[in-house]
Amino acid sequence: MTYSNQTTQAIQKLHNLIEVVDQIVIGKKDITRFTLIAMLSSGHVLFEDIPGVGKTLLIKTISKCLEADFSRIQFTPDLIPSDIIGFSVPNLHDEQFEFREGPIFNQIILADEINRTSPRTQAAMLEAMSEKQVTLDGKTHQLPDPFFVLATQNPIDYEGTYPLPEAQLDRFLFQLSLGYPSLEQEVRMLESPEQLSAIEKLKPILSLSDFKALKERVKTIHVHKQLLEYIVSLADATRHHPAIRLGISPRGVQSCLAAARTQALLNEREYVIPQDILSIIKPLFRHRLLFENKLDKEDIDLFIDQLINQTPIPTKIRSEK
Repeated sequence: MTYSNQTTQAIQKLHNLIEVVDQIVIGKKDITRFTLIAMLSSGHVLFEDIPGVGKTLLIKTISKCLEADFSRIQFTPDLIPSDIIGFSVPNLHDEQFEFREGPIFNQIILADEINRTSPRTQAAMLEAMSEKQVTLDGKTHQLPDPFFVLATQNPIDYEGTYPLPEAQLDRFLFQLSLGYPSLEQEVRMLESPEQLSAIEKLKPILSLSDFKALKERVKTIHVHKQLLEYIVSLADATRHHPAIRLGISPRGVQSCLAAARTQALLNEREYVIPQDILSIIKPLFRHRLLFENKLDKEDIDLFIDQLINQTPIPTKIRSEK
């Protein structure tokens, strides 16, 4: 099994997309790559950061490069579910109710400051993120294909924030953080002040049809049974650890497999290796682990490193033909 020329060209366009985004969102190539991995894995991304580091800029730029329908929803304390999913209005001609679509009916949703709204409104996002549909007045409405939620949230200790429920956190494939730029990166930003106008000038790099084709190609990436067992072993270790109240769910295991396959695809391999798994494990595990005692990001990463060190990595994987 080898890649077709069309697949190879599409992968190269993805790498070009990462370079283009780096010209606008400077110094965040790894974050752009992780975001694309999540999207190709049919997953959503949660960005947790302080305000002003470029989360919204990153999401807008990726949307423009993919020529995808884009909608921004600003989450506020007074937001209600109908503001997101839509509402029914009476049709005066036939005395029937007519559904008016809300902003969630787009391919890429920027859910800005998602943790500033109430739990009731958060619940309206669960069905959309999991089933890619919404239900109103007993009727189900399918969302566009593809459909991605790229959400931002402020640190939970900020004023006016609500903690996201565990069920919703589990529906985000990755939790990412841009962080402050380095001194060199920030100087580059000052040398390129026209970032917003640069987005308007962007032309699509990868068509949605090519993007969908790559999503289907991800599913064909070969994964040896020993690596499947390795993924499950890593997750299982979190379920029985005394320091953890809530470990990795089966949904998290499935997300890990999909992300590892996508990582292999971007590396132009037709099979997964252990490094593909290890490279995505931290942003995939961090937000899903609920500890008995509160830990900061650095401590969580150290904990995940310990789990990795204690779980044997398959070293002799025979090719299955």
